[in-house]
Amino acid sequence: MTSTVHTLALSSGHLDVTVEDQGHGRPFLLLHGGGGPQTLGSFAGLLADERPARVVTPVHPGFNGTARPDWLTDAPALARAYGHLLDALGLTDVTVVGNSIGGWIAAELALLGSVRVSGVVLVNAVGIQVPGHPLADVSSLTPAELSALAYHDPAKFTVDPSTLPETTRAAMAANSATLQVYSGPHAMQDPTLRERLAKVTHPALVVWGESDQVVDTDYGRAYAAAIPGSRFELLHQSGHLPQLETPAELLELVWEFTETQMTR
Repeated sequence: MTSTVHTLALSSGHLDVTVEDQGHGRPFLLLHGGGGPQTLGSFAGLLADERPARVVTPVHPGFNGTARPDWLTDAPALARAYGHLLDALGLTDVTVVGNSIGGWIAAELALLGSVRVSGVVLVNAVGIQVPGHPLADVSSLTPAELSALAYHDPAKFTVDPSTLPETTRAAMAANSATLQVYSGPHAMQDPTLRERLAKVTHPALVVWGESDQVVDTDYGRAYAAAIPGSRFELLHQSGHLPQLETPAELLELVWEFTETQMTR
């Protein structure tokens, strides 16, 4: 696995993106959620080790101590940046996998219609508005409260911040502040996104951990219904981060979906 900083020349300015790149084979772009790139690290390694896959995992600028320029403030802008990243890497037939706000970014990337993308997998994604199914306000929750909503088995994942080094707590606070910027004025939702998803032409798979109380399963079904021809899959004994709770099951779904694009 190698970590590289790619400098992208965008219309808004230059952007440095730190990227983990591992494995060989079919290309995947993995987009992390608000918990940071560490929430996808083990799954990226699993995918690269157990399948013929090249796995590219960028760090959203502003996370893990990376720089975020003032003009980079929302999911659509990140999606455009990652479209340029695919150009810079020269990748084609890319399966984009995004979790939580990473799923929102993946949906926006699908809306760009890039010929480099073969399909998108949205894993407990946020971004749309579904009446009667609000998103939990994660910014107001303690780590223990968030874990109780996010995991099927919170006891395995709850961390007491007071036991962590000061540098780790500071990094977590900085990540949280960056997430608030990207989540926008409507708290992880874009009132226009659900309608815009009707224009997605890429194949799409929507995967949901059934125990998620950050965004419930009916929200996930609404996400899938908004994307023409998409498929919805429910993962049991899994919450908001299936890549951590049920990684093997998620891997099977992602790879099966990708294989269907290979045969097209």
